[in-house]
Amino acid sequence: MSSTDQTSINTIRVVAADMVQAANSGHPGAPMGCAPMAHVLFTRFIKANPKHSKWLNRDRFVLSNGHGCALHYVMLHLMGYKLSLDDLKNFRQLNSLTPGHPENTHTDGIEVTTGPLGQGISNAVGLAIAERHLAATFNKPDFPIIDNYVYAIAGDGCLQEGVASEASSLAGHLELGNLIVLYDSNGIQIDGSTQLGFTEDVLKRYEAYGWQTLEVADGDNDLEGLTRAIEEAKAVKNKPTIIKVTTTIGFGAAKAGTAGVHGAPLGAEALGNVKALFGFDPSQSFVVPEEVTKQYAERAAQGAEAEAAWNALVAKYAAAYPAEHAELVRRMSGQLPQGWEKALPTFTPADKPVATRKLSEGVINALAPVLPELIGGSADLTGSNLTRWKGAVDFQPVSTNLGDYSGRYLRFGVREHGMAAIANGIAA
Repeated sequence: MSSTDQTSINTIRVVAADMVQAANSGHPGAPMGCAPMAHVLFTRFIKANPKHSKWLNRDRFVLSNGHGCALHYVMLHLMGYKLSLDDLKNFRQLNSLTPGHPENTHTDGIEVTTGPLGQGISNAVGLAIAERHLAATFNKPDFPIIDNYVYAIAGDGCLQEGVASEASSLAGHLELGNLIVLYDSNGIQIDGSTQLGFTEDVLKRYEAYGWQTLEVADGDNDLEGLTRAIEEAKAVKNKPTIIKVTTTIGFGAAKAGTAGVHGAPLGAEALGNVKALFGFDPSQSFVVPEEVTKQYAERAAQGAEAEAAWNALVAKYAAAYPAEHAELVRRMSGQLPQGWEKALPTFTPADKPVATRKLSEGVINALAPVLPELIGGSADLTGSNLTRWKGAVDFQPVSTNLGDYSGRYLRFGVREHGMAAIANGIAA
């Protein structure tokens, strides 16, 4: 670990704790424990351009653990998104706009509004499905215009939620090799130790789901181990990956490793001690050293270069495949095909009564051919709720012989909660 890396990680820890302290509300523990993995992700892996946060082929980052929202805000600020230090200082006001969790309609750079625990990792599955579908639909030989990854950080609480289990099970079946989850395993939740009610072997569960499972034993310090694990995750193309990262919640604080640092400000004296430990002036708050600003600015510049290279590739794609390019531009602009509404069936009060699901089937069958971006599915009720249109292809890995990733019909199985959260991710 370089000295700049160490300073950056400690800056993330201290500024996140400053935010919670200034607001007198929030969760300092998870951000302080997750700082190393977040730093590795953003400075070595995540491909994004903060100056153009909606670049289509950016990597997506989802913080599934709502208890780490201060971490998310700090990372966006360091990367150069539209989030100033003054915004971080007004954490309480910022959260008043976002009900305690970052929301994509309020803060630039937030991909999805996750809310309750478990929703983030489930939304991330939807994002990964959408990426696989767009890639299968638009990529051509020598034109990998869609090839981004979805990264998520999830905690013990997230992985206890049933919705996360549903979504993760489906992700394994669908072989979503573009999804990488870092599991912040700190052994603590609000009531105390996870030993109170969560003693399963999470990695064995995810192995059974069909995921690649990896582990980093020292998530507090081992940046190279984190890097190797993420590289190994990216090397496997037919499985999502979960990396168990053992961390110390509230790293550096007097109550580190306990529930006492989970969901309350550290307190002025304890925070001052943390700053002194990490080489910061206890009398100052919200300090970002110049070397940290420089490191993150360099990474942001690399993201801008990556987008410029992608734009050049897309220009060549447009010349080689003008129809496909025009269709992609239309979809991404949010414009519906001209005259799509003419395909809709019409009804009058004189019509005989028809079951709602039958009427729905007629509308879906009318729209599916004229709205190629329409994606849907059912939770094991296709024959009953009549959601599959004529000629539909299932979204499935080719290995199953049941469809392919260009398919638009999703077989969610009996996973209704996961289905809703995944649909949110697809929409995003």
